[in-house]
This record gives sequence, structure tokens and C-alpha cells, in this order.
Amino acid sequence: MRGEYGGQGDGLTKVMTIANSNQPSEGPATSANEIPHLRRVLKLRDLIFYGIVIITPIAPVPLFGVAEVLSRGHAATTILIAGIAMMLTAFSYGRMATAYPSAGSAYTYVGRGLNAHLGFLAGWAMSLDYIVLPIVAVLQASLAVVRLIPQVPYPAWIVIFAGSMTLLNLRGIRSAARANISLLVCMFIVIGFFVVLATRYLLHADGWQGLFSLHPFYDKRTFDLHSIATATSFAALTYIGFDGVTTLAEDVENPRRNVLLATVFVCLFIDIFSCLQVYLAQLVWPHYSTFPSIETAFMDVTRRVGGALLFHAMGIAIILSSFGAGLAAQVAAARLLFSMGRDNVLPRKLFAHLDPKRSNPSYNICLVGVFAVAGSLLLSFEHAAELLNFGAFLAFMGVNLASLRHYYFLQRDAGKRSLVRDALVPTLGFLFCLGIWLNLPRPAKVVGGVWLLGGTAYDAIRTRGFRTPPAMLDFSDV
Repeated sequence: MRGEYGGQGDGLTKVMTIANSNQPSEGPATSANEIPHLRRVLKLRDLIFYGIVIITPIAPVPLFGVAEVLSRGHAATTILIAGIAMMLTAFSYGRMATAYPSAGSAYTYVGRGLNAHLGFLAGWAMSLDYIVLPIVAVLQASLAVVRLIPQVPYPAWIVIFAGSMTLLNLRGIRSAARANISLLVCMFIVIGFFVVLATRYLLHADGWQGLFSLHPFYDKRTFDLHSIATATSFAALTYIGFDGVTTLAEDVENPRRNVLLATVFVCLFIDIFSCLQVYLAQLVWPHYSTFPSIETAFMDVTRRVGGALLFHAMGIAIILSSFGAGLAAQVAAARLLFSMGRDNVLPRKLFAHLDPKRSNPSYNICLVGVFAVAGSLLLSFEHAAELLNFGAFLAFMGVNLASLRHYYFLQRDAGKRSLVRDALVPTLGFLFCLGIWLNLPRPAKVVGGVWLLGGTAYDAIRTRGFRTPPAMLDFSDV
């Protein structure tokens, strides 16, 4: 996503395609026996820009109201805590990307760094995210547009968005990089106006004292550790997609240095910028229990500081971002199902079907569209987001453990072993992610647990009790 929720790195988050197909070939043409390699043309700034495009500058906007209510007025605290977990995990992702630069997948990092069967289960958990992502996108777009055009019923908007996404993807229409860059610029403009107008609003209301307060981070009247932990497990969705930077490890100059720096810097930027947005929103609207609609609470904050114009501008930005992310997420999910059908992980006749005219997995696109409608009607935005985090944080924990084993216990690095870099950072990343994952609400853990048990049973049957290598889940084309 994502734009925003297009994805969870590993292909899903690719709302923008950085392609090198137009780059001139380097040297003479390769022979049939030579292995082709992508040219390393991307610089550190390109990776950072790509990561910001993936996550988007308005990442915390659709999460703000729910996070505020769940945390009892401490949304900024939850964003900050989740950001620490993500920066530690980003360090592990960056290091594993240098060890396996052609992989670009938590599934591969866990499979090679820990165990092939654990890698399969990480991939199985990730596949749940691919199914849920279009649902999250449809919900987000529908919730925003119903605030702008309330005359049309909410369920109708769900069908309209999911149906439009399906029809466009069946025709093979893809988002162009230029369009995504334009959308990114528009989002920065809208959120920039919000920051300026919110600052002016607070200065006019209470002077400089009104602009600086610890209440968004700590209010002793409502502070509760359990509420903070639960809200953090939801607010962590802000960062989903940072790992998409590692998928470009084969394209970047000096990947050993730049992939690591880019993943950490992207998380740091999003952490600071998201905290700023949420901090100002909390000061502008200090009473979290009075939102007209918690799912679109940030839109009401923008109306308070910028009137109807900023309210509608923010709503349109959310809708366009969500719709674009939904298109990308639906294609990614359909392609994953296709690869699983092609490799006999799922029934080949249905899931490996390609439309003879447009050569796209049309059955899978329709199936994901049906899932998007059904899931959007059955799930709330909060529950869908929490289910998305179930698979994501399992993968994050796995990557941290893989990094710990690879660099500290196996010492697969030419340099000297470092207790802090090789052991402490991935261990803390694992513990932070474990804490967030354990505090997911019970429904998300139940549904996610059933999905994971199904994957475990499937792997056990296919490998005759884990005695043979597991089935391969191919994330390379999604």
C-alpha cells in the first residue's frame, strides 16, 4: 500500500515501480549461458524516496481516530513506540538484504536464516496480508468518501470501489510511476497546509504555550499501559511497507551500506513526521471521545483548522491514495494466488488460469474482488488492520531472529562480531515486535492463528511430517 497499504514490502507495497528497463545495457550482450544482472543505478536518496512513496506522508491519517480512542488520548505515544520497533527491525532487514541481495523477502530471510519450514510459515502468514490489504484499502476509501457524499449508503461505496478496482485490473490497467509521484506531491501539499494551519490555530488560541505540551504523549488522567500496548499494536500499521526498500537490493549502489541506511532512515522520517501530524491533531482536538466518526477523525481535525476546503482536500487525498493502493494490492494478491497455483500449492486449474487475451490471472482478480467486498462488509477498519498486523509482525519477528542467528551465532560476516550490532539490536527488535504482536486483540489472533495452523497442517502433509523441503511460495512477481 500501501500507497499506503499496498503492501507489506515484498511486492505488495510497490505502489510505484522503479524500473530500469530503459537503462542502456552495460558492456556487450550476454551469452545464453551467462546470468543477467540488474545494473546498480539507484543511489541512497532514490531508496529513501521510494520508501517514503511506499508508506506515504499521510500514513497516520486514517489510523488517528482509532489509535486515539484505543490509547485513551495517547496516539502520539503509540506512533513513537511502534517507530522504535520498526527502526530496530529495519536494521535487521537491511542487514539480511545485504546477505541475500536477490531475495528481498521476509519469507526468504527466515527460510535461509532460520529454517526452511519456518520460512514457509512466514510466507504463509504474509499471504494472509495479501488477501487483507485490498479489504483495508476499500474500507479506508469508503469511510472517507461517505463523509463527503453521505447521500450514498456506505455498503454501496464498498461495492463501487471494489468493483471499480476489479474492472480496471481485469483490463490490465496499472498505475504509472508519474501518477504516484504526483499523488505523493499532492499529499505533501495537503498535509503541509494542515501543519501550517494547525500551528496558526494553536498559536491564536493559547499562544506559544498552546503549541508545546506533553499531554499528547502523557496525560496522567487517562494513561494506561494496557491501553497503550493495545493501541500500539494497531498504530504500527503506520509503518507497514518500509521493508519494500529491501526489494531493490540488486539495483542499488553499495547495497551493503545504502539498503541498511535507507530502511532505517525511512522509518525514522516516518516516525518523526507521523508524530508531528498526530501531535498537532491531538492538541487541536484534545477530547478523543468527541469525534463524530473515529475512523475519519483526522478529517474533522482538518475542518477545525482549515474549514471545509481542507476537510474535502484531505478526504480526496485519502480516497485517491486508498484507491491506488487497492489497485496495487489486488494485483499483488492475484499474482500471489497465481504463483501458488502454478507451483501446485493451490489447485492449478483454478488459480493458475491466465486470461488468453490480456495474460492476467483474471479468475484470481475476481476472487480477490469478491473477498474485498465480503471482508469490507464483515470487518471494521480496525479489525482488518489488526489482522493485517498479525502476519506482518510474525514476519518481522522472524527477520530479527534470522539476523541474530546469521550474524551473531553463525558469524557469517567478514567483520568482527559485535555484541550491540549483531546481538542486541535484533534481540530488542524481536522483543518489541513480540510485545506488539502479543497485544493484538483476540479476534485478530484467533483468525490469524487459524490461518497459521492451516499452513502448518498443509506443510506437514506435503512434506510427510516435515521430512522433505517445503513448498516454495514465490513472492518475486508480486
